[in-house]
Amino acid sequence: MGSALPLGEPAPLDGALPADITVSPDTAFGVYLHVPFCRVRCGYCDFNTYTATELRGARQDAYADEVLREIDLSAAVLAARGPLRPATTVFFGGGTPTLLPGGDLARMLDGVRTRFGLAPGAEVTVEANPDTVTPELAVQLRDAGVTRLSIGMQSSVPHVLAALDRTHDPVNVRTAVEAARGAGLDVSLDLIYGAPGESLDDWRRSLTSAIALSPDHVSAYALIIEEGTKLERQIRRGEVTAPDDDLQADMYELADTLLGEAGYAWYEVSNWARDPSQRSRHNLAYWQGADWWGYGPGAHSHVGGLRWWNVKHPAAYAQRLASHTSPAAGRERPDEAARRLESVLLRSRISEGLAVSEVSGQGRRAVASLIADGLIDGTAAVHGRIVLTLRGRLLADAVVRALTV
Repeated sequence: MGSALPLGEPAPLDGALPADITVSPDTAFGVYLHVPFCRVRCGYCDFNTYTATELRGARQDAYADEVLREIDLSAAVLAARGPLRPATTVFFGGGTPTLLPGGDLARMLDGVRTRFGLAPGAEVTVEANPDTVTPELAVQLRDAGVTRLSIGMQSSVPHVLAALDRTHDPVNVRTAVEAARGAGLDVSLDLIYGAPGESLDDWRRSLTSAIALSPDHVSAYALIIEEGTKLERQIRRGEVTAPDDDLQADMYELADTLLGEAGYAWYEVSNWARDPSQRSRHNLAYWQGADWWGYGPGAHSHVGGLRWWNVKHPAAYAQRLASHTSPAAGRERPDEAARRLESVLLRSRISEGLAVSEVSGQGRRAVASLIADGLIDGTAAVHGRIVLTLRGRLLADAVVRALTV
C-alpha cells in the first residue's frame, strides 16, 4: 500500500495556498489523476494502490465522483490566486486506471476540461494493464479526449512476469497495442529489467518483442527493491536473489543499443522516443519544474514551489471530500538549497541537460573531471550544457553528487 507519506507541516482544511506563494500564469500546469485500484498486488510495487480486500469501505464505483469533488476544490483554491491555467498535460496513473469503466475516466477528464480547460494539443495519457484494453475501450477513451495509452508490458517472458507477480497474458500486449492504434492513440510501452531469474537473453527477447510492436515511446526501468514489499521480504529470506548491478548495467546498455538501432532516441535516462514530439510531455514537466495538481489518495502536487500530498487511503480520501474538507495531509516548501539540488538531480537526467551556469562552487569545478571520466559530454560542456554520456547515465547518481557538493 505504498511507502509512508513525507513529514511536513499540516495542510489547511480548506486547501488554501499560503499568501506569499506566487502562482505564475506563464508556468505550465499539469494534472495527475491517481486511480489506486489493482486486481492483485505486484511483489515489487511500492505505489499507493489497493486490491478489493484492502479498500475497507472505499468504493470503486464512487471514485470518479470523489475526484470530481477534489477538482472543484482545486479550481476554487487556484481561482483565488488569479486566472485558471488550462492543463497542458493530463496523466491517469495508478494502480490500474483501466479497472474503472471508460465512462468514469471520461467524466474525470471532463471535470478537468470544464474547470480548467485543456490547452490546444494537450497530451492526455492513460496507463493500462494489457488485459484490460479492448477496441471498445480504446475508442471510448479517444472520444473522451485521451491521446496516448501507456501499456504496462514489463516483459514478454512468462517466468519474468511471474517473478514480478504480473498476471497479464503476454499475447495481450499486442492486442492492446492494436486496439490503441485502431483508435488512433499514441502508444507507449513500459518495461522493467533486472527481475529475479531474468537473463540478458530474456531481456533481449522482451526488447525485441517491444520494438516489433512499433510503439511511439518506450520506458525501461531497472527493478528497484523497495522496503516493505513482498519482493524485499523474499530476498531477505533468501527465497530469490537480489538484482545484480552489473547485469542491470548490461541490460541498460543493451536497451540503449537496440532501441537506438530501431530509431528511438533517449531523452531521459529511462525513456526513449521515436521523435521529440512523442516524448512524454507530462513527465518532462515534472523534470523541468512545472506546476501540477495531483488528484486522488496519496497524490502529490506542486504549485509555485509549494508541495503537498493527500491522505493515503481511499476511504480517508472519500471521507475528507464528503465533509467538504481538503484531502491534503501535509505540505512543505523546500528552501533554495533543496530546490537547487532537485533541479540538478532532475534536469541532468534529460538529454537537454542543464546549463553549466546552474552549477556553482565545487560542483562547477567538478565538470572537468566528469568530462575526463567520460561521464558528461565534453562538446556539450564547451557549449555551456551538462549532458550525460551513456556511461554517465549508468552512473547518474554519482554525477549528481559531484555537481552538488
